[in-house]
Amino acid sequence: MEAVLGQVEQLPALLAVSRSALVRDWDSLTLDRALEWARYFQHLYDRFRARPQLREALGRRLRRSQPCPLLGFPALGRCPQLLGLALLENRALPPAACRRLVRSLLQPPGAGPASDPRGLELLARRKAAARLLALPRHAPGPEPQLQAEARLLLSWLRQEAREAAGQLRWLCGALELLPQPRAFGVVAAALALLKQGRGAEQAGDGDGDRDGSSSPDGYQESAAGEECTAELLFSWLLGNQERFSAFCLCIPSSHLAFLAGHYSQLCRSYLDLLTGWGRHLHYDPLQGQWVKSCLDKAELSWEELRERFMCLCQGSTPLKEQTQAALELLRTQDGDFRVRGLSVWTDLLMEVGYSCVDTKATGKLTKSSTSG
Repeated sequence: MEAVLGQVEQLPALLAVSRSALVRDWDSLTLDRALEWARYFQHLYDRFRARPQLREALGRRLRRSQPCPLLGFPALGRCPQLLGLALLENRALPPAACRRLVRSLLQPPGAGPASDPRGLELLARRKAAARLLALPRHAPGPEPQLQAEARLLLSWLRQEAREAAGQLRWLCGALELLPQPRAFGVVAAALALLKQGRGAEQAGDGDGDRDGSSSPDGYQESAAGEECTAELLFSWLLGNQERFSAFCLCIPSSHLAFLAGHYSQLCRSYLDLLTGWGRHLHYDPLQGQWVKSCLDKAELSWEELRERFMCLCQGSTPLKEQTQAALELLRTQDGDFRVRGLSVWTDLLMEVGYSCVDTKATGKLTKSSTSG
């Protein structure tokens, strides 16, 4: 058993090499050996998945062999797909080895007419869809490549949730492998996809009926699963204030407004963040505008803060009302001023065009200033 555990420790190294420039020296024989190792790891998964103690031992050894705990025992069962996807994404793979890889994925060794290659076919469909979606388009919203990556992340999260504990640890490890702006974009796209209904996910995977989700009970189970997936994403996103702040600076304000209109927990945190940024602005009478009081603390200028609040006010009616209520409360706490230049919240209310601003008071001010 110790020999098997030692072999399992090599899986992260195998996947790391498959993503590196070292594959440029691979010939067909080297590729075949790598695929044989992947199938061997899948065999270990099939052999030990019903034996909890051995399964835990393999998962523990696998997690110990990598710097961040990304791969767990379920990864053994997906090893051919993980290796195949990594190699397909690697431009350094020589053309001959790439052709050999495609043939191996479409027709694995020993696959007969009764075999079930659905996993590999699914990999091929996802890869083809990602390439197709990556073509230049002018559609609004997140770029198609991000949507494809977000669909893949959601699929993996659901599979991990069914097969093992520690999904948040898995998610943290997966997102740490991406550059931070890319990770933020994938998370934002995933949250948006969860609100587009199960139909989009069925269209992406093509096997949405496998859990009986067409029945009322299946629909409720699916809805509960999607809620758990969203909570998992928010645990990563909102668990670190610095990370959430960087996320809000990275994602377009219109997309943030869309997400805030669908997720109450995001809306509350986003409004709190905007409030903190607004408090770092002060009014400069010489310039006649709000400016940053401390460059190393204020994250947004007046123009940027105004744009974000305006996007929130252009969203759904509940989101607009919540934003208005938050601004009105902040204005009251700031002295309930009704003229410009005294409270950033009053000026924001005026800018977004709310009727709650005392127009009579501003009218009197205008008349007095013109008469003077």
